[in-house]
Amino acid sequence: MKVYFIGAGPGAADLITLRAKKLIETCPVILYAGSLVPEEVLQFAPKETRKINTASLSLGEISEELKQASNEEKDVARLHSGDPSLYSAIAEQCALLNELNIEYEVVPGVPAFAAASAALGLELTLPEVNQTVILTRTSKRASAMPEDESLKVLGASKALLAIHLSAKNTDHIVEELLPNYGEECPVFITSDVTWPTEKLIKTKLKDLSTTVKKNGIERTAIIFVGKALDQELVRKSALYDKDHNRHLKPASE
Repeated sequence: MKVYFIGAGPGAADLITLRAKKLIETCPVILYAGSLVPEEVLQFAPKETRKINTASLSLGEISEELKQASNEEKDVARLHSGDPSLYSAIAEQCALLNELNIEYEVVPGVPAFAAASAALGLELTLPEVNQTVILTRTSKRASAMPEDESLKVLGASKALLAIHLSAKNTDHIVEELLPNYGEECPVFITSDVTWPTEKLIKTKLKDLSTTVKKNGIERTAIIFVGKALDQELVRKSALYDKDHNRHLKPASE
């Protein structure tokens, strides 16, 4: 018996991996976060599959479900939104499985920030503009940020920021980033990417809070901040220049 932590992608059912689809089709038990993983993703599961919405369950209650599946020797597909490597809370579940001596495997998925960038039609790393992308969030009641990872500290790099889980903390974002990014810095607010309720909104750092409130965005948002969002700064990459030495020879040579 094995538990598979599966990245179910940002929302759209056709943005899961082939491996994820196969596991959904074959695991007799599925645990999924109903508030973040749409029902369409479950369409690949047979009717007899036991499907458990964990949105209202505590870690202890989830633990009991995993124990039951283990006792019955049934594999479990544990669906998380996006990719399990980011803000998925699988670490505490993995620790629990280690205690229970239950084998597990992590299956990567399409991360929300990548889906949001695709929806915007943007490359987040522009030559000579931004070559570093920082994935971060701001402090919440449930979990504070380490002091050395505050937006003020990270913003000193002037890298492109992809700020997760912070739609209700925009005043703080503006206050922390203004000194390094400036009022006119381009910002994209992305919400419910790949869902029917998707919103993609361009604004400036100085107008971030007003724009978020005006559009009623409260959750499942990623806020991008950085110069690379300004398409006027795009230049031709040296990679495709006719005089660029690519080192790699054609297969025929």
